[in-house]
Amino acid sequence: MTAKMLGRWAKWMHGRVGPGVAALAVLLSLIVPGSQARAQPAETPRERILISTGWRFTRGDPPGNTTDLRYDVRPEVVRSADGRVADAQPEEAVRVGDAGRRVLRPWILPSANRFIADPARRHVRPDGDPGSEVPYVRPEFDDSGWQRADLPHDWAIAGPFIEEGPYGGMGRLPSWGIGWYRRALDIPAGDAGKSIFLDVEGAMAYATVWLNGRLIGGWPYGYNSWRLDLTPYVRFGGRNQLVIRLDNPPESSRWYPGGGLYRDVWLVKTRPVHVAQWGGFVTTPEVSREAATVALQLAIDNDAAQEAAIEVATEIYALDADGRRTGQPVAQIAPQAARVAARGTTTIQGTARIATPRLWGPPPTQRPHLYVAVSTVRQDERIVDRYETPFGIRTLRFDADQGLFVNGERIPIRGVNNHHDLGALGAAFNRRAAERQLELLREMGANAIRMSHNPPAPALLELADRMGFLVIDEVFDVWERRKTPLDFHLVFPDWHEPDLRAMVRRDRNHPSVILWSIGNEVGEQYTGEDGAGIARRLAAIAREEDPSRLTTTAMNWARPDMPLPGTVDVIGLNYQGTGVRTLPGQFQAFHDRFPDTLIFASESASALSSRGEYLFPVPGSVSGPVRPGSGGDPRTRQVSAYELHAADFGSTPDRDFSAQDQHPFVAGEFVWTGFDYLGEPTPYYDARSAYSGIFDLAGFRKDRFYLYQARWRPDLRFAHILPHWTWPGREGEVTPVHVFSSADEAELFVNGRSQGRIRRAPFAYRFRWDYVTYEPGELRVVTWKNGQEWATATMTTAGPPTALAAEVDRRRIHADGRDLAFVTVRVTDAAGRTAPRADNAVRFTVEGPGELVATDNGDPTSFVEFASPTRPAFNGLALAIVRARPGEAGRITLRAETEGLEGASVVIETRRNAD
Repeated sequence: MTAKMLGRWAKWMHGRVGPGVAALAVLLSLIVPGSQARAQPAETPRERILISTGWRFTRGDPPGNTTDLRYDVRPEVVRSADGRVADAQPEEAVRVGDAGRRVLRPWILPSANRFIADPARRHVRPDGDPGSEVPYVRPEFDDSGWQRADLPHDWAIAGPFIEEGPYGGMGRLPSWGIGWYRRALDIPAGDAGKSIFLDVEGAMAYATVWLNGRLIGGWPYGYNSWRLDLTPYVRFGGRNQLVIRLDNPPESSRWYPGGGLYRDVWLVKTRPVHVAQWGGFVTTPEVSREAATVALQLAIDNDAAQEAAIEVATEIYALDADGRRTGQPVAQIAPQAARVAARGTTTIQGTARIATPRLWGPPPTQRPHLYVAVSTVRQDERIVDRYETPFGIRTLRFDADQGLFVNGERIPIRGVNNHHDLGALGAAFNRRAAERQLELLREMGANAIRMSHNPPAPALLELADRMGFLVIDEVFDVWERRKTPLDFHLVFPDWHEPDLRAMVRRDRNHPSVILWSIGNEVGEQYTGEDGAGIARRLAAIAREEDPSRLTTTAMNWARPDMPLPGTVDVIGLNYQGTGVRTLPGQFQAFHDRFPDTLIFASESASALSSRGEYLFPVPGSVSGPVRPGSGGDPRTRQVSAYELHAADFGSTPDRDFSAQDQHPFVAGEFVWTGFDYLGEPTPYYDARSAYSGIFDLAGFRKDRFYLYQARWRPDLRFAHILPHWTWPGREGEVTPVHVFSSADEAELFVNGRSQGRIRRAPFAYRFRWDYVTYEPGELRVVTWKNGQEWATATMTTAGPPTALAAEVDRRRIHADGRDLAFVTVRVTDAAGRTAPRADNAVRFTVEGPGELVATDNGDPTSFVEFASPTRPAFNGLALAIVRARPGEAGRITLRAETEGLEGASVVIETRRNAD
């Protein structure tokens, strides 16, 4: 053993047995004959380079191209699925032949081999490089006339909207079609001998990659992350031309998928011996307040042609709230030696004990503490890799009668479902935009997110870890049976295993992830034992990759006596708890059939509304479908904001709350949805975006926000009145008033006159005065809880608009070209009250080192392009999104102006990352 190895051993001994014995170990190492301490310079054996700039982009294949670049032959679309009800029964796949033409599938399939467990089922790459003759693929092609693009990039979000035709489901934006990306990579001669990888976090969809005219591989599923090995094709010391072609099918999604390289892309450089992609896996098999056992599995690849002898040591650090290491290591895993076969992989396992661990858990009663395991790989005493595996320490218990327990504390699931788009930013992932959404959800009292219905951006899970959200990580919306003609069912037979393994392997160290969901409302609910067989296979794959977590699937049709529910560990029910359409609620039936299995509402509500749109007359019921004259106006395509209407298969929050309170074994809910999203605009498919969000597409709170806040934050003192009280022309007409609060009594006053004091009845979740006559002036509500005054609120008739008011969410942002400021503009009267019906056209201008990224107003019917600097207010509000130019510190001024009113402005300071 060398002196260096003894020194590391002594360091490990210091953590185990104390400084005295460790010092003796160091002394012994110094008197070993021939030993000599040698200083080793700091090394960076692994590089991970973000390649977000310098891209060129164009739509469509080259003019006159005759080379077939399809992944596979697709069935002909004979009937659009646009406008089908969201709970329509999926259909059997349409089988097609190969049409006698060469397609790229045989060259793409080998990209999945790392995620296929059975070596006999792995794919062999055919000879040749299809597409190498296509002009866009050739290294010498001049792409200077193409559009410049920075990643993440969504090619469709700029519009224009498609106002007519069967495109509502996919958001009426041109996301389908073919797109090409090209970027030059300068890889120095000094990198020769290294392994070079391309890591893509998400590309929509059917990606095919060439380097220097050679076909490398690809990945069909647009939501998964994947890696390609570029090493055999790299010209070290020269210019390397990277080309990516995407082919996003029409009729391939029930919601807006976006298009393009819409997540980050990385170039990764390692030594031939290195930790494999997503190669660290941490579990905590024993956890108490006093100590935690941390078990680490580390997969080591050897890309070299000869066997390698290695040694691996791991140190564990606590992380602060910003993800930085704090202090000295809190534990070490003893150095381990191993041999890795040429072109092979070996897995090293080790454990460590952390005393008095800081546990990860959801606020407000717990804190989301994090750790990182830093593994150092040495070959011939030289560091060849250093790899970090972030993780958290926590316990989960799924109790069939009491619900979810995190670290021994019962945590009611107060969750939402979210699709992947970020409103006016489209599918292009932005960390700050996602963080803003989570902050708004936290304000409401939410503690959980279901990733509907696909693997999320990695950074979203990092945010969930840091902020303490519970996550259901979901992989597929369809299996073999289709919901739209060209959706994922086309590739499910080949790709379900690699896609599921890739998602679980990527995400299994995130403490926020509490369940793996293998599917959503799949058509195999209807196919009995055949469908259950697929579910068992998927659940088994998830358990092979991660034995520490349970599985679920979201079921909107399967009944307790059918085979599918028995294939997963946890029962997730979409809408069935309150009853779907004419069927009665199923909570109790499932609990009776599965008395030892936790049950939760994987989708609840699907209530519908347009922010600030109050339609009359108002029904006396608490839940009903949207119909003309009852909650909906087909002429304006708006849905009433009284929050009394839902999709035909859904219900209002009031009805869901009642079902859960009458079945206390239900662990909680994931509301459909947290935010309005592009596409799937039930009930008006000639609109652009959904109506189901608690927040509108711009992130503005609907009245429903306060209904959930009263439920999920019952100790928060507030009362929320609806509707607004500015109704010129309704004088003398019945205008019901509702109040959301966690209080148990309330009294309403109109211009000082009492409209009655109400005590909330059992299983009622709002106060309502349904026969109030409108007159201008003031509404005032006083509430009580447990006999004590709780909260008061007023609503006053607004005057004519006189000015704009602007407020920014953060006054300082980073000048990195990615950080964002969200500016809310209100149309106000002379007293500063929001004019609740104002639709003034607001013009935005930016001065200083910044730019206007997008505007919005939350109107689901608006077809104004998101990039437009002029945005009509929708019921008094508009949004502007601003970013700083990269590297330019200074002051950005955003001005908002409109005809005839006083304008407004905000100042945003920008700082370089190092400032």
